[in-house]
Amino acid sequence: MAKKDASGTALPDGFERPLERVLGKAASGKLERAFGMTTLGDLVWHLPRRYAKRGELTELASLVPGEHVTVVAKVRTVETRVLQRDAKGRPRTLTTITITDGTSSLDLAFFNQAFRGEQLHQGVTALFSGTVGIYKDRRQLAHPDFELFDEEAGVDAEQWANQPVPIYPATSTLATTKLQQLVAQGLDALGEVDDPVPAETRREHKLLPLTEALRMAHAPASEQEAYRARHTLAWQEAFLLQTYLLATRDWFDTLPTAPRHPGPLLQRFDDGLPWQLTDDQQTAGEAIAADLASGTAMHRLVQGEVGSGKTVVATRAMLTVAESGGQAALLAPTEVLAMQHLRSITRSLGPDLAAELQPTLLTGQMPAGERKKAMLRIAAGQSRIVVGTHALLSEKTTFAELALVIIDEQHRFGVAQREALRSKGLHPHTLVLTATPIPRTIAMTAFGDLDVSTIRSLPAGRSPIKTFVVDRAAHPGVFHRVWQRMHEEIEAGRQAFVVCPAISPGKLEGIDVHPPAEGEGADASADPAQAAPVDDVSTTLKQLRRSPVGAHRIAPLHGGMPTDDKDRTMRAFRDREIDVLVATTVIEVGVDVPNATMMAVLSADRFGVSQLHQLRGRVGRGEHAGLCMLVTSVDELSDARERLDAVAGTLDGFALAEVDLEQRGEGDVLGLVQSGSRSGLKVLRVARDGAIIDAARAAARQVLDDDPRLERHRALRHAVHGRLDPDARAALVTA
Repeated sequence: MAKKDASGTALPDGFERPLERVLGKAASGKLERAFGMTTLGDLVWHLPRRYAKRGELTELASLVPGEHVTVVAKVRTVETRVLQRDAKGRPRTLTTITITDGTSSLDLAFFNQAFRGEQLHQGVTALFSGTVGIYKDRRQLAHPDFELFDEEAGVDAEQWANQPVPIYPATSTLATTKLQQLVAQGLDALGEVDDPVPAETRREHKLLPLTEALRMAHAPASEQEAYRARHTLAWQEAFLLQTYLLATRDWFDTLPTAPRHPGPLLQRFDDGLPWQLTDDQQTAGEAIAADLASGTAMHRLVQGEVGSGKTVVATRAMLTVAESGGQAALLAPTEVLAMQHLRSITRSLGPDLAAELQPTLLTGQMPAGERKKAMLRIAAGQSRIVVGTHALLSEKTTFAELALVIIDEQHRFGVAQREALRSKGLHPHTLVLTATPIPRTIAMTAFGDLDVSTIRSLPAGRSPIKTFVVDRAAHPGVFHRVWQRMHEEIEAGRQAFVVCPAISPGKLEGIDVHPPAEGEGADASADPAQAAPVDDVSTTLKQLRRSPVGAHRIAPLHGGMPTDDKDRTMRAFRDREIDVLVATTVIEVGVDVPNATMMAVLSADRFGVSQLHQLRGRVGRGEHAGLCMLVTSVDELSDARERLDAVAGTLDGFALAEVDLEQRGEGDVLGLVQSGSRSGLKVLRVARDGAIIDAARAAARQVLDDDPRLERHRALRHAVHGRLDPDARAALVTA
């Protein structure tokens, strides 16, 4: 059976060889412990995260103890001395080699390796890599890895100094120079492998063969070669992904399902709406109606701004399938959101339609008796609208006629979970909702197998939200004014949220700030936000009771509370029995309290751009304007502060999604790592590779149109099979 890499791609035979057979037990063991590598493919696809020129590497004068560095320098002096002799009279030696870059010097220490003095004799230039230490007040590298400049190789010193040096994702146990050596061994052992990109496609787009591109990526002779190798590997990655997505989509289009047409149920619902649908809602609804009536399974993504009315669009789809006796199931990521969806749908249906369709909630935290009754109504088909969490996926949950699956915030669910729900019906239609605006290139890579509808316009009557950044450290007086302003809002009869990243000291909940994607060379520890103190719900509650807000009714809400308590608290807040809700991100999506007009986000630097945009969407949902205060203590020049300023500068979620993509990388923006199906991008960076993705998708479409079963493209079929759903894989073989 073909082995797969971390992203689920089947590896060609040459890549499958166990590393132990190529490198030996010791080296392969180190690679497995450090990076989880077990095959030759794992090693040769461990690509440099960046390239440096030897002449641009770290200066000796700027070295910091504890840092892992790579430097280029010339040997100035060599000294070997005997420290002592062992019981058999053998000498224990210390060889100290002093190197210089022309302005500063550094010591290299080699214990019991006197031969290093012969290799690194006076005047030799080399590349050194190791961890900076201190010995007798002098900086040193102990047993560094090094690469000698070969004066006889026909390359002059200037050319050698300007040749790109691969810098790998490394660990303290495996330096970048050691990884270079191991990768070189791996490439020598690899030989030629079948290229999944067809030869005619490579010629048309001026791409290198796969093996040549890998060799060039690891050992480029120039910046141009490094660029060309990266371009080829990114193109190949995009091509494989788009072939997979299009093959999946082609398979979806073969799945027959009962056509569903709108009728009196939808007409009654539309007649009862107290507002007009927006143009975007109408357009999305028309596309969904056409999908439902087509006779093949719908697979559509509806993305929309915060508060744009996606739930109404989804409810109209539910009514269309309910018209002919079908059931619709909405899968939500959290219990709070599931309960909010149920109330919103029930309220919008009105008493008559609700009584007829029996909207039902099913969550794992419900009392056993209630859950059993709900499951019976669902199994009997009495409930034609079902809203729930992971409990919907249970083997015990059965449907009479599941016709429509709606996934809310898809990126929070794994592939297996989504397919588990779809398997409960016969080729049900699938509608995916997200309140996280998705950049076009992300949509093509993460959701390229779905049709996309976008809702940008907000329903009439929505008030604008003003957002301000409050620098708590620089202006403590302004921070105290936040609580005074909140007091004034409450005195005016309105309500407020206070959002914290943690439940209690050290117990974070639901924040989505992550280090940038591997390969970008960034380090999360470099962001001061990651080291700053974090506000939490329990401490903030105590502080608020001593502030101007303390005179009002305050309550906590977080994921650690029992279900009944969460439900009771949300109901009390919605009924205006609570003035201030001190919460974690459980309120991030779906919470709709029109009377809430102010939000203070504490330790706002700990949240991502899109998450902050989602959070502030909880206020300003009624007739009064919203106010959002982003409270932080980080430096004005930090990346974290840049995130906050971006959020304060615009209400356009799509513009903020692009900022989020630039800052954090595609994997983090949509949680693709958790989704389990599109992760593992090694070279492709959708923030900058839009043109590559477009070209690769067009080429993939051309190949599949010409050869739907990929019979003439065996290597491509082998690679794509590793990603496909088993049923889709069988269809590709037998179609």
